[in-house]
Amino acid sequence: MSDLQERAQALDTADALAPLRELFTLDDTVYLDGNSLGALPRHVPARVQEVLTREWGELRIRSWGESGWWTAPERIGDRIAPIVGAAAGQIVVGDSTSVNVFKALVAATRLAPEGRDEILVDAHTFPTDGYIASSAARMTGHRIVPVAPADVPDALGPRTAAVLLNHVDYRSGRLHDLPGLTAAVRAAGAVAVWDLCHSAGALPVGLDEHGVDLAVGCTYKYLNGGPGSPAYLYVAERHQAAFDSPLPGWTSHADPFAMTPGYSPADGAVRGRVGTPDILSMLALEASLDVWDGVGIDAVRAKSLALTDFFLECVQAYASEGRVTSVTPAAHRERGSQVALRCEDAEPVMAELIARGVVGDLRRPDVLRFGFTPLYVGFADAERAARVLAEVLGAPAA
Repeated sequence: MSDLQERAQALDTADALAPLRELFTLDDTVYLDGNSLGALPRHVPARVQEVLTREWGELRIRSWGESGWWTAPERIGDRIAPIVGAAAGQIVVGDSTSVNVFKALVAATRLAPEGRDEILVDAHTFPTDGYIASSAARMTGHRIVPVAPADVPDALGPRTAAVLLNHVDYRSGRLHDLPGLTAAVRAAGAVAVWDLCHSAGALPVGLDEHGVDLAVGCTYKYLNGGPGSPAYLYVAERHQAAFDSPLPGWTSHADPFAMTPGYSPADGAVRGRVGTPDILSMLALEASLDVWDGVGIDAVRAKSLALTDFFLECVQAYASEGRVTSVTPAAHRERGSQVALRCEDAEPVMAELIARGVVGDLRRPDVLRFGFTPLYVGFADAERAARVLAEVLGAPAA
């Protein structure tokens, strides 16, 4: 056993979060793609079976009331709230991240002072956010201004209505300064909208603490809600009375079953709802959140940083010089919970890694991505992944 293998074993033995791995359905594969799709919590299939056979199969329509289906979007939102640093009553679950980005961004322009006609958008954003922002701008008469997150303070001005930013860059894993950028946006009189897809469940977000206006996020990555599980929308309490959704669906009506032709929005985060909740995936998500019971996000963050530090150390020790280069920041304050390595032949390298039992993913043309989910990834996983990577790159580890 090498020194790094021995260290990995010792670190896993001392890891207070290590027992959580048993809550998930895992095998001998090193699974480092939880930043795309989280692993399945073991108890979720039984819960879904109960929903299918009892709640849908036997109770049928009665389950909207008797099984709590109708209130699921707000109830599950309150389960997510502590993970992202929000008080209850500010998060509603439903729709996709893309739909929620649209709702949040258009609503942000309506919350902004009159006469502002610019939307600043992360120049390196996940493509869908950019597509949605461009469409929202066309519909509302605003102009899109692409800007690197670090340059946002200098780009803000009297014409800025809203700013859409990613908390963690999906390619590089760079963590952006949510507290500082939010403060700058608000000081300029604009509205801050954050995409939390690559941070929620991996590190502290502090939505309330840092005065975030609006935020969106998915639940199938670090929250392990399952493929296509519904996303969520955060509306700070101070904005809820004025939040004007561009998709005023019947379930966000103050009296949805009155079926009136005129729309009156409900109070609170409920007005972020649109149509009938997607109950099967929503209740699977609710069950998956049980793995967070008693888990503190600060402990998760500490392990995430330790894992990514150790993985980078192992890569440096095992891989031949120059074959891969980290594009993930070394500084902890700038790092999310993934490591991105630039590699000329990234596509065939990742294919071979997967064939050898190390599952990550890639972003073309040349970035290998490895996501570290602290609830179920251990230090032995990190060491093995680096060792197999070195073998695939043609430099077998000593």
